Amino acid sequence: MSAVEHSSLRILILWAEESSPNLGVAALARGSRDLLLRAFPHAELTFANYGARPPEVPWGRPRSLLRERVLPRYGMQEYFSGFDLVWDTRSGDSFADIYGLGRHMTMSMVHEMACQAGAAAMMAPQTIGPFTTRRGRLLARRTLTRSALVIARDPHSTQAAAQLGREPELTTADLAFAIDRPASGPRRDVLLNVSGLLWHENPHVSASGYRRAVRETLERLRAEGRDVALLAHVLETPNPDNDVPAVRALADEVGGDPEIIVPTDLDEARSAIAGAEVLIGSRMHACLNALSVGVPAIPLAYSRKFAPLLHSVGWTAGFDLRSDDLESLPAEIVSQVGKIGTLEADAAAARGRSSLDALVDLLRRST
Repeated sequence: MSAVEHSSLRILILWAEESSPNLGVAALARGSRDLLLRAFPHAELTFANYGARPPEVPWGRPRSLLRERVLPRYGMQEYFSGFDLVWDTRSGDSFADIYGLGRHMTMSMVHEMACQAGAAAMMAPQTIGPFTTRRGRLLARRTLTRSALVIARDPHSTQAAAQLGREPELTTADLAFAIDRPASGPRRDVLLNVSGLLWHENPHVSASGYRRAVRETLERLRAEGRDVALLAHVLETPNPDNDVPAVRALADEVGGDPEIIVPTDLDEARSAIAGAEVLIGSRMHACLNALSVGVPAIPLAYSRKFAPLLHSVGWTAGFDLRSDDLESLPAEIVSQVGKIGTLEADAAAARGRSSLDALVDLLRRST
């Protein structure tokens, strides 16, 4: 595509939006925007997500998409045909069937309809898999086969795609590393991100064990003279897994009036993180936002997606809440806080940015 054609490029970014209260999803949207505009400075970008669905695409249920495809009513195919490129983020980790086959099917059908409309559909940097069902694997194989480009965000995902018959064109870091660095907020010592997902009963870890571990971590840090502020990374929503009630509940439990940070948006969150000495995070994108601005992060992982993604930028600090002993974890976290440095975080940020520079080059050559 020529430079003149690039100036009128229309790109649809699926399954991410900057206004999302989940700042991980917001980071995917912002990272997509910053990266795509580096590749195509004059492109026109449109975002579509569950909270911002275009009226032409009835994705409430898979059968609604099929009905619209066969008996057009809303203009779905005309809508998709108006885009040159569809940038499919799958919310970072939803190209899998572990969140239910319905979600996987809906997202895969939207991708398929865009392909049928003539748009070049690309799988943005994301986790690929796991696929635990035969139907899930068949859908994934179809999506990978139909994609103009497939980008994995960690080596495990690259392997998962290859096992389904499609070697990704590139393996990069997460899109958070594509976001421009913010101005640093006020200087703070330790930020502790508390997850509303894990605070209540959940399928990942013991909720009571998690609550006890973060409370004791906070108390131990204070006993060593560290100043700890509590950070929400999923903002107030009707969804019970948002972080704000969990942060406030922990503050009430420990007393002493700890600072609570509830950002208004992604920019405010990244600015607050950039001013910290270290972040302890139960949300993966809280950790990625920290590393992307050169702030050391101690992830408290609850799923498969954490370790491969962080290791891909050379970051090995952190713990796995599923396998580490929650009783001994607070002492180990505090010990790691005392040892962690910024040079390694700066190196991780540089690796992440470099891998996405390669993606910008690939997009320019391929589009």
